[in-house]
Amino acid sequence: MRLYLSSYQLGAHGDLLGALVRGARKGRVIANAVDGLDEDRRRRDTDRQIAALAALGLEATDLDLRAFDPTTIATGLGSPDFLWVRGGNVFTLRMALARSGLDDLIRAGLRRDAFVYAGYSAGACVLAPSLAGLERCDPHEDCRAAYGEVREDGLGVLDRPVVPHLESPGHPETELLAEVARRYRASGQEYWALRDGQALVVDGGPRERGRHRIVTS
Repeated sequence: MRLYLSSYQLGAHGDLLGALVRGARKGRVIANAVDGLDEDRRRRDTDRQIAALAALGLEATDLDLRAFDPTTIATGLGSPDFLWVRGGNVFTLRMALARSGLDDLIRAGLRRDAFVYAGYSAGACVLAPSLAGLERCDPHEDCRAAYGEVREDGLGVLDRPVVPHLESPGHPETELLAEVARRYRASGQEYWALRDGQALVVDGGPRERGRHRIVTS
């Protein structure tokens, strides 16, 4: 299993993402965490994501999950060498993954070590066993507006939640996520703490989960 999970954007260690990717180095950008928001801004930001990945020698194209369902997603996805899942609302992202069926393909692909899963903020958070608690930062209402319902189960790839943007005074959500972290600690819930610039990296083979390490900026 290969993961590159950044707190914000590519972080300070994009070279490590580049080193994880094998094959033709072609992949997909998934921007569905911002479903329901301004479409022009979404397109511009997706272009920026693709350009940032290109600077690492990675070729990416947009995969809009709204165009797919579980009967068509495998064909739409193809055989990427990596996925780059951008941040936004983690509950909106979770619903997009479920409605399209990509959640099952991600879990199966990581078990086979078929591709690198990479992303930031919500793109990292959605891999947790549960998303409960993150509603303090990511409102359920945004997800309901886009998809009509909310799910709080994560993909269960990680053993605990990710809390990004901690101790990151330049980020507008740092205080909200500090409160999320405080509540996790109070309940005895372990979590992966990331500040902007950091990334959680996993590099394991097809039959091993790999060693989890946080790379500091």
